[in-house]
Amino acid sequence: MDDVKQLVAAIKKGDLKPIYFLMGEEAYYIDKISDFIEDNVLDEAEKGFNQMVLYGRDVSIDDIVSNAKRYPMMAERQVVIVKEAQDLSRTIEKLAQYADNPQPTTVLVVNYKYKKIDKRKALYKAINKNGGVVFESKKLYDNQVPDWIRRVLKGQGYDISPKAAQMLVEFLGTDLSKVNNELNKLKIVLPKGTQITPEHIEENIGISKDYNNFELRKAVGERNVVKAHKIAKYFADNPKDNPMVVTVSLLFSFFSQLLHLHGMHDKNPRSVASALRVNPYFVNEYLTAARNYPMKKVSSVIGLLREFDVKGKGVGSNAVPQGDLLKELLVRILG
Repeated sequence: MDDVKQLVAAIKKGDLKPIYFLMGEEAYYIDKISDFIEDNVLDEAEKGFNQMVLYGRDVSIDDIVSNAKRYPMMAERQVVIVKEAQDLSRTIEKLAQYADNPQPTTVLVVNYKYKKIDKRKALYKAINKNGGVVFESKKLYDNQVPDWIRRVLKGQGYDISPKAAQMLVEFLGTDLSKVNNELNKLKIVLPKGTQITPEHIEENIGISKDYNNFELRKAVGERNVVKAHKIAKYFADNPKDNPMVVTVSLLFSFFSQLLHLHGMHDKNPRSVASALRVNPYFVNEYLTAARNYPMKKVSSVIGLLREFDVKGKGVGSNAVPQGDLLKELLVRILG
């Protein structure tokens, strides 16, 4: 995120590079940088003749180079944006010849989503050697997304509770574009200065604040049998919104972290938060669960989760509804 801010700040100052090669697994930042260049480098009068958007599926590398080598009309520079350039992955290295001698009056932006170019090959080296930028947008880990949500909202005048941020991640995953779309919905209905709570998430996005994987994990950690089975029943009644494979994966991650916790000598909350890569707000849940599940039991549960992960994918249990599998799993964990 800091790299993106620096890149955007340089563009705002007029420090433009001949090539911006934007690549990587996380499409959100690729779109953000590309859109910023598209909206801000040229004024509206210049865009008509000097800005063009090409799509990888419709053009060849030769077409891109031909457009990039044009001279601007009645402007200092032109902007050429290639979207979905990953469709040119088989021939992308041919762009190295242009990158060796880029047109100084052209800003060429290449959006190469979900893929990366080989840093050992000619294209990467040519872009770096001749003043261009290769920006890699990396996918965030699950534990990094809640902090990303908080930072984004803080920059826009909002706050969010740790539980609300965790609910969004568990429901939406790590796709930042999808998460950002839901945040935009919240900003439409909530005034600036609001702290977004689980109640706001439930009312405006439709994620239950009481019946979700986050609450199930907490109930299991507390060995709260009644609450865990209530949530399992809700999941069984709403299987499309609560696939068992996701629940098992999250429980597996939780018990793997508990195994790590049992092996730690320093169980100071700050040390635990750092080692497990969790928000300090949730550390007490892990400490409670560690007291409720000795190391031997944790190892046994991890074995159970592996077994039910396979069953949940239809291996050896084709006729058993996933809701019933989850209930059986919880009986065996909590028993």
